[in-house]
Formats: sequence, structure tokens, C-alpha cells
Amino acid sequence: MPVTPKQVVIATRESALALWQARYVRSLLKERVPDLDVSLLGMTTEGDRRLEVSLAKIGGKGLFVKELEQALYDGRADIAVHSMKDVPMELPAGFHLAAMIAREEPRDAFVSNDFKDLQSLPPASVVGTSSLRRQSQIRARFPELVVKPLRGNVQTRLRKLDEGGFAAIILAAAGLKRLSLQHRITGLLEPEESLPAVGQGALGIECREDRMDLRELLAFLDHAPTRCCVEAERTLSRALAGSCNVPLGGYAQLLGDRMRLRGFVATADGSRLLEDDLTMPFTDTVPETIGHDMARRLTRRGAREILDAQELDA
Repeated sequence: MPVTPKQVVIATRESALALWQARYVRSLLKERVPDLDVSLLGMTTEGDRRLEVSLAKIGGKGLFVKELEQALYDGRADIAVHSMKDVPMELPAGFHLAAMIAREEPRDAFVSNDFKDLQSLPPASVVGTSSLRRQSQIRARFPELVVKPLRGNVQTRLRKLDEGGFAAIILAAAGLKRLSLQHRITGLLEPEESLPAVGQGALGIECREDRMDLRELLAFLDHAPTRCCVEAERTLSRALAGSCNVPLGGYAQLLGDRMRLRGFVATADGSRLLEDDLTMPFTDTVPETIGHDMARRLTRRGAREILDAQELDA
């Protein structure tokens, strides 16, 4: 039987949001095991360093994860805390997602100092977002707007809005709430306007697969409904070989004894957007089944052609 570790080192990016997430996990561990020594190992990842380039062009959101995994592999850290939307669909051999914490608000937030929603923006208004997923949906649904890339941490993006560079920006609502910036949220975008990213709003805790002591320690943090929904979304993305290079979204919900999964694939310019909605009775195997079924449905309608073309252009 694994022995509970006496200390845990959490590898984390050094952005304000990543540090909040790591400190949150530390507080939960300390509450559960008061004598546990929990410390943070702050790191700057390649995704943090190369802010001048689109993530899609330099390898995707996995760039926020690789250095943290190396710290786990080397033994400099024991666990890493990730936003699940940043975690690649396939973990490297030898690593394990030990827990997914109860999901925060999964929707995107509309943030503006002058307008209440996307519908009220005048034609040619500039909307900023870091995500191809968001860009494609806004271009498809609001072709009169101008969408421009916006990278940087949450505070940097808000500053660029306040300086007048954008009429509005789109951010994950969960990040704003975790940083006590919910007062900046003008409104939430419903999934019909902007389908969330796979795993959006959920936190995952990763460790080495052979660390059974950590897996047992972290088990109490695993929220079964969140894991089921995120696994359905990740199965969809994995089946379509989704990456940061392609606009793809997935959002699963447990509705009583049923699971609902919505998904979409689009071209970056929004000229073509395929979306679908699937509900089935819930069983333990449904997250994988519904994800694969949604992928097949989108593929039959032309998703593969869209994804292949996007990858060639990336």
C-alpha cells in the first residue's frame, strides 16, 4: 500500500492565473493533510516566452505543459496543475492525470468598456482573442466584425482593451473569476454563440504514472462529473486529431441521467462551420462512445477535409 508523501512540489507556470491554480490546489491538499509540506516550483514555459507568435504556429498549447512535465520526469517536482484546455489530447508515456477538479464556469466571457454584447458592436469593430476556436466562430456568426489575435496573460489583454486597441475582447470566464476579475465580465457567451474549448474551466493535476503514492493522495480531488464531461470532449478532439492549429470546440454536460455533447469544426476564416449536438443515456462507457459518435458525425459532413486543409496551412 502506497505511503502518503511528506512533501509535494507543484510545478506551475508563473502567470498570475497559473499561480492562483497551483495555490488553490496547495490549499486543498493542506486542508486534507495539514502536516503535508507543499511548495511551488515556478517555471516560464516556451508558450509564455514567445508571446509575439500565434500558438498555432509554434506548436500549440502543449507548449505550456512540456517544461512542467520535464520537471516531473526529472524529479524536481511531484505534480503539475494545468488548465485542461491546455493539455494535449495524448499524454506522453509515463504520465497520468490523477485528478480533475470540479469545473468552474466553462463559457467564454465578452469583455468591453462600451458595448454589452457581440450583437451591439458596430460593423468593423475590432474584437481580440487568442483562440482560433473563438476567431472562427465570431467570423462565421458576425462577419461584419474584425477579429484580431490577442496574446498575453489576462492582465495584459485587459490592459490592451483599456488602451483602446479593441472594442471588445473574449476571454475564458473561469480565468477572470479565479483572479477575482469577474467585475470585468460584461456578459457570458452562450455555447450557441461560442462553443467552449475542450476542457475549458476544468483543472487537471498531472503526475508520473509510477507515483502511486501521489495518485492515492490526489484521488479525493477527482470530481467524477467533471472527468466524465472532459473525457467526452477530449475523446471527440482526439478522434478528430484536434490541435491548437485547427478551430475545434467541444462541450459536454450531464443532464440528469443523460449526457449531452456539442461539437464543432470550422475553417479559420469562418467561411465553413460544421456543428452537431448529440444526447444519449449515461453509462460509464458513454464519455468515450459519445465522443467517437460525434467525431464520426462531423467527419461524415466534411470535418476531415477542413482539418486536413487547416493543418497544411499551419
